[in-house]
This record gives sequence, structure tokens and C-alpha cells, in this order.
Amino acid sequence: MAEKLKIIPLGGLDEIGKNMTVYECGGEIIVVDCGMAFPGDDMYGIDSVIPDVSYLVQNRARIRGLFITHGHEDHIGAIPYVLKQVNMPIFCTPFTAGLIKLKLEEHGLVKSTKLTTVDPGATVRAGKFQVEFIHVNHSIANSVAFAIHTKLGTVVHTGDFKIDSTPIDGNIIDLARFGELGKEGVLALLADSTNVERPGYTQSERVVGQTFTRQFQGCEDRIIVTTFASNVHRIQQVLDAAAACGRKVAVTGRSMENIMKVSTELGYMKVPKNTLMDITKIKNQPKNKQVIVTTGSQGEEMSALYRMAFSTHKQVEVGPGDKVIISASAIPGNEVTVSRVINELFRKGVKVIYDKADMLHVSGHACQEELKIIHALTKPRFFIPLHGEQRMLQIHKDVAMSMGMERSHIAIAENGSVIEITGKTMKINGAVPAGEVYVDGSGVGDVGAVVMRDRKRLAEDGMVVVVLPVSSHDGRLLSRPEIITRGFIYVKESEDLLRELENLAMDAAEGVSGRRGRDESDLKGAVKSAVSNYLFKTTKRNPMVIPVVTKL
Repeated sequence: MAEKLKIIPLGGLDEIGKNMTVYECGGEIIVVDCGMAFPGDDMYGIDSVIPDVSYLVQNRARIRGLFITHGHEDHIGAIPYVLKQVNMPIFCTPFTAGLIKLKLEEHGLVKSTKLTTVDPGATVRAGKFQVEFIHVNHSIANSVAFAIHTKLGTVVHTGDFKIDSTPIDGNIIDLARFGELGKEGVLALLADSTNVERPGYTQSERVVGQTFTRQFQGCEDRIIVTTFASNVHRIQQVLDAAAACGRKVAVTGRSMENIMKVSTELGYMKVPKNTLMDITKIKNQPKNKQVIVTTGSQGEEMSALYRMAFSTHKQVEVGPGDKVIISASAIPGNEVTVSRVINELFRKGVKVIYDKADMLHVSGHACQEELKIIHALTKPRFFIPLHGEQRMLQIHKDVAMSMGMERSHIAIAENGSVIEITGKTMKINGAVPAGEVYVDGSGVGDVGAVVMRDRKRLAEDGMVVVVLPVSSHDGRLLSRPEIITRGFIYVKESEDLLRELENLAMDAAEGVSGRRGRDESDLKGAVKSAVSNYLFKTTKRNPMVIPVVTKL
């Protein structure tokens, strides 16, 4: 039987987030990325969503390593939760390791986790796999693609990337190595599909720096800048623009402070001399000499910018004489919360500059022409689009076909699909468990579909509690039922309805009391059914009805 390479995406397909891909060859496994996704609006109370890794748990003895392309949450956010289920050594670049270490410290996993740093250009042997780290440009420092060398051939896994000819750190994507791999022969390419709908090229990060300089020069206001904490190069440009204009910089927001600390310690950020100040001291500076860098570009409720907007920030109070620059675009689903913060800032008399008003954000993902360059350089036999919703995957397929690739050599897969590749063929052959695992507080996976359905129902229609006082001797109803509602109706204006519900519950309970062999569940079932049916008929609403039997 011919040897096969299996590629199994556990996340990142038909969605943005929770990226995770399994590679299996010669009885051994490596994993690429381990990300989380933000919960949808209908996921009440959920903090984050992570991949289902039950396949990895079942095959833990065969896993040789977890390889991380870069330090964004959709690629590293699930690591502490997954490691508690299946421990595996982690391989990543130094800056990514610094960010992962923060997570491991928070979860008490530092001592039990083997974390190995690898520089771009180096190759790591993990069992029968050789994984080569290739430098790419992205919106976070130290990002890499992987060339995964196996017995069957080489697979190129791009991770998130763009082609930036003028990157802030001067390190251009290693296109030469992609070209060399293409000449050597690439079995399969797995590539980022995020921006495949956009024609042309993604603009250089340096464009944003020019905007900062333009916004800072001649401004007499205090300047507050928010961006993704992980975008070290963006923050570097804020620092440089501030220093050039003779302004001091303070930082607020836990994630921003953590990443600034990690990036400066590791040398990925260079703070101009005498520029950084403590947030408590900067207020003593004239307003036209202040810059505050803050979290909150996505309107998150606990973020520093949100707290400034709604007057709950301890150190910073905003109003007329302040300019807020939002250097980020809203992640799909966050548009409403971002707009809410912007509106509140305007209400306070703050000047707000956001991406619709100036060139304040560029993407970290490749557009169509950049994707074509990678396809042209690597010349893969097979292609699997990754990191995108269904339309993105399909459009990426069309891009590959426009470059001469046969449709039969392209796999549009789903999370859990087992893609089998031999030297000459590729097919989807079966599936493994793959889905969403909810993280709610400290609980992981203990909130399932039934709980989510109940939360949705409670959020939409509220609840009605029917308290039934019964005799502990003979089970008779001792008095009229009591009706308690939350999130359903305003009690003072609905006395007639509540009285009717009492009568209904009483009739239903008495109807059951006379039966032989009845038990408490019969009583609850009869009351619940009667009340639920009546409420739906009269109000067209379906609150959760909870009968409670109290024995006296």
C-alpha cells in the first residue's frame, strides 16, 4: 500500500479564526497553529471558541510537535486550553514564544511545557518531519511560513502573510526561498485566503507611519492612539512619530503593556530615548506634548479606550482638546461595538480619526496578485486554500485555476476533512471529529449545545417560574401556585395574565393529583405544558417555564 500524507484541518475553514491543521505521515503527527475564535452574538456568556482536539487526544502518543506561524490570537489563543488536554512540545520564533509564555504563565503551564525558539531560516526535525521556518511579512513581528519536508514531498504552509517591499524592520519576505522550493518541487501548497477577494496588492505598513506623522504635526491636542496590541511595527511608528514631534508617550491597557514589555526586551521594538512615560505622570505634560497608546481598537468593553469613552478610566479623562486615532479596522462582528465607542467619544467633544477618514490601517494579508506570486514561485502539484470563509476558499480556488492548476488538484475542505495525498493523487477520504468547544470563564467544553439553546431562549423570551406548594404526606396542592417572571413581562402591568397563569397551573396540578401512581415529574410536566402552550397562544412568545415543587 502506497504511503500517504494526511492533512486534517481542525479549524480555520469556513470561518475566520481557530486556525489549526494536522499533518500525519509515517504514523507520526505534527500540528500547525492552535488558535481561538471570537464568540458570535448568539453565544451568550462565551469568552472564546477553540477547536475540538479529540482526534489529537486519541493520538497523543504519535504527536511530535506543535508549530506556530505567528503570535496572533487566532493562531495561539487556544494553546493553554489544548495543552491541558494533550501536552506537546511547541516550536516557534522568539517573539511568538514571548507571547505564548505570557499565556503559559497565566495558566500555570510554564514548567510542564517544552517551548523551543527557532529563528527564521532554520529547520527543525520532529520525528519523520523536517519543518523549515521561512520569514514572511505580516501585521506582527517574527511571522513565518513552513516548508514541511516529508518522504512524499514538501508541503508549503504559508500562514498569514503579505509581500511588503518596505517593511518597518527592513526584513523582506523570503521570496527567494519560496522560488527555490518551487524548483526543488512542491507537493502541496496551503495558503492564506483572507484577502483573496481584493485585487492588486496590499499596501505597505510604512503608509500608516506617514499618516501618523501627518496627524501629529502641528496638532495642539492630546493624541490618543489605539491599535492591535500585537502590531509591534504599528506601535513603533507611533513612537517614532511622537519622538519626531517632541511628544511623550504613555501606554495603557494590560495586553498593550505586556506586548510592549516583551517586544522591547527581545529587541523587536526600539523606544526612542526619553520618550516613554508612566501613565500617571504624563498628565503633568502640556496636552500638545502627550501621546497615549491604548487598547480598545475593537470596542471591547473592558478595554482602556472603552473605559475612557464611558468615563470609567482611572487615569485618563477625555473631552474637547483630545484627538483619538483608531488605527485598525473592525473585525467582522465588532462593527457595532466600535461604532458605539466612536459615537460616545464624539459625544464628549473628542476629535476621532478612523479608517474611513484617513489612511490609518493596512491589512497584514496578501491580496490576489501577492497570492499569485506565491503560487507562481512554488508551482505546487496540489493546492488547499486555508484561513477563510467559504466564498474566500472558492475564490482562491478560481485564482489557482486561472494560473493553470487543474480543478482535480484543488481541495475545498471542511474542518475535520481528511485530505489524503500520495505522490500523484489527492482526495478527501472521511472525516475526524471537528467542531467548536466553548470557553466560559474557567470552564472548557462544559457548555454544550443544550446550554447554549437555553441561554438563547432566556435572552430572547425570559423565564417563568411556577412555584407549587404541595403536601409532603399526600402530594395535594396546599395553596395557589406562585408565578415569578424574569425577562418576560413587567409584572405590575400584567396582573390579569399572571392570575390566569395561576389558575391554569392550579387546574393542571389538581388534574394530576387525583391520579394513581403519579409522581413529581408528572406534576411538573403537566404544569409546564399547560403554561407554555397558553403563553405561546396568547403572547406568541416562548419563555422558559420552570415548575418548582416545594413540599411542606
